[in-house]
Amino acid sequence: MLNTSTLRIARLPVLSFLSAYLVTMRPYLLFLSGITGIVGMSFAPDLPWSSAALIFLAAFLSYGFGQALTDCFQTDTDSISAPYRPLTRGIISKTHVFIVSLTGLGFCILVFALTSPLAVVLGILAAVGLATYTPFKRLWWAGPFYNSWIIVVLALMAYLAARGSMPGELIPPGFEPMLASVFFGYATFVLSGYFKDVKADRTTGYNTLPVAIGRRISAFVCDLFATLAIVFTVMAVEEFSFGVAILVAGGIVAFIVGEIRLHGNRQDERAHRAIAPVVHGYILLLSGIACSRQPEWIIPLLVLYGGFVLALSNRTEKNQI
Repeated sequence: MLNTSTLRIARLPVLSFLSAYLVTMRPYLLFLSGITGIVGMSFAPDLPWSSAALIFLAAFLSYGFGQALTDCFQTDTDSISAPYRPLTRGIISKTHVFIVSLTGLGFCILVFALTSPLAVVLGILAAVGLATYTPFKRLWWAGPFYNSWIIVVLALMAYLAARGSMPGELIPPGFEPMLASVFFGYATFVLSGYFKDVKADRTTGYNTLPVAIGRRISAFVCDLFATLAIVFTVMAVEEFSFGVAILVAGGIVAFIVGEIRLHGNRQDERAHRAIAPVVHGYILLLSGIACSRQPEWIIPLLVLYGGFVLALSNRTEKNQI
């Protein structure tokens, strides 16, 4: 016999489900995967705007679908640290979210695969990585690294899709430092994000770094990740024009602010003050790399950043990022 909760979910109108699913996607964080896709495809020469827009759309949405998929396996800790989310409240079901998320990720992979068959293999690999992230989050040494290789795969897929069958060298100068910047920049975001869930993770058996060794040492590890992200960003920049210098400098300042606040953090509820600058820093640093490769993208990149600022300021729960 169906219980009341199951009946409520089954009768949920489509628009209500989509609204709840949108909250689950965390729209303000779609800009993380969006800029990751942009920096990847910025290394491809002579990319038509129509192709760039389609690849960007797939990259932009991939974070939301991936986050929703991951949430299906983490309702135990999310019910404590993020009780506002529709999935933890039982407004939408894990089964529905799982199906929609896999379908959405399938669409994103298909877009990348239109010009790069290799993207199918990489996309499936990334999807499996997202579905298996939760066990690795329970290991203090694995969480940020496991999450970061998946976002690196996204940058690689975007590049391959943008490059297609164009002639020339497969790996252009600065490409490896760019991937390293993505890896350590995202690891900085992931580790700083754990600071908002320390109580919930400790209660539910997620032995993240802050749970295992405390906030103080974890903040120093986060400093190392941020420093490496900055170093590799500088290495990946092709030429420091005025616009590129402003973007990279802004990213460095944002990272520094985030790290200073992280060292002073003692409460889960106030960790968002440290996490927010890290997200700003990640987007600005990668924007600087992309702008150095494609100077004509400066205006769209600034518009994207403005959209991020607006979306972040209007997030559902102010203490959550």
